[in-house]
Amino acid sequence: MIEKAFTGDRKYWAWILFLLVIIAIGAGFYLLQWFRGLGITGMSRDVSWGLYIANMTFLVGVAAGAVMVVLPYYLHNYKAFGKVTTFGEFLAVAAVFMCILFVVIDLGQPTRAFNMIIHPSPHSILFWDVIVLSVYLLLNLVIAWHLLSAQRNEEPPKAWVKPLILISIPWAISIHTVTAFIYSGLASRPFWLTALMAPRFLASAFASGPALLIIACLIMKRFSHFDVGKEALQKLAQIVIYATIITVFFLIVESFTVFYGQIPEDVNHLRYFFFGLDGQTTLVPWMWTCFVFWIAALVLLINPGTRKNEKTLALAAVLIFVSMWIDKGLGLIMPGFTPSPTGAITQYFPTVPETLITLMVWAIGLLILTIFYKITIGVKEERAEDESAHAISF
Repeated sequence: MIEKAFTGDRKYWAWILFLLVIIAIGAGFYLLQWFRGLGITGMSRDVSWGLYIANMTFLVGVAAGAVMVVLPYYLHNYKAFGKVTTFGEFLAVAAVFMCILFVVIDLGQPTRAFNMIIHPSPHSILFWDVIVLSVYLLLNLVIAWHLLSAQRNEEPPKAWVKPLILISIPWAISIHTVTAFIYSGLASRPFWLTALMAPRFLASAFASGPALLIIACLIMKRFSHFDVGKEALQKLAQIVIYATIITVFFLIVESFTVFYGQIPEDVNHLRYFFFGLDGQTTLVPWMWTCFVFWIAALVLLINPGTRKNEKTLALAAVLIFVSMWIDKGLGLIMPGFTPSPTGAITQYFPTVPETLITLMVWAIGLLILTIFYKITIGVKEERAEDESAHAISF
């Protein structure tokens, strides 16, 4: 099936070339980081996590969001998701691969990753996070590839696939829950020290993952004429609506608890989050932009007229995706470190090398996703042509 990835029109190859150029540029700056260390990034002693871990956290949610098409199709036999399930699983593969890359890049020296193998620590949440991410990557890759092969060969899937599918559903929830525990288990960081961290992570995941899937489906329809169906897109949009509302509700509840309690260690983080602190307002425009995007997207999605219009549906999905990235990225990392446990306020600004390395990882993920989607579309179209020819022969 891999041969289908090597056929395409000029737009397809132009897109591939564009991604390869971004990867090459980012790789050059990654070599610079390899030899000079993380000092070329905007991270510091007080802000030890930055753009790399922010993107890793967000992409774990994108990967976990794939369960919102797997669960209805395999457990509840929701036929409308029949065409979109494989795309959701391959989306999870690409997202998890990017997560692992971001973790390795954030280590500074990738050889340090071998310490986890040589000196495993079951007491470390990071250890378990790598385990659940690796297993989830393998599960989705094996399941999606086997089901696609079975479809191409016009034969039923093997019996051993069903247990893997059933395992992948709770495993999807576990990958983001364990990631949330990395934050909520840090007692010295009041902004993250909340039992709502894991539910907030899952709610945002169930919005960002399906939102990206909607964008991908609309792009495929535009450039390859492969249509997953209106019912599937509308159901994905409804999932995004509820998940976004729950995400906003969780943030409001958390904010009320902190501001009403007026505990200084908690309040200062949220003040920096919403209004700035001691004149430092770097994050404020980002967070209020996030809220505007949430409101605009919900208006477009709740209204049936704009939700059923593909252009406004695409706009709403983009707004949700970007707003969730702000909330789970900058809005999660920066307030957690500002102020520090000693009261220091350290501003964080991603550097040019750091940004280009981040773009490199995204380009690698999009390249993987493009190849898998090209293969999937090729197989499905080939099967559709065979069925059409068979029907005509009768």
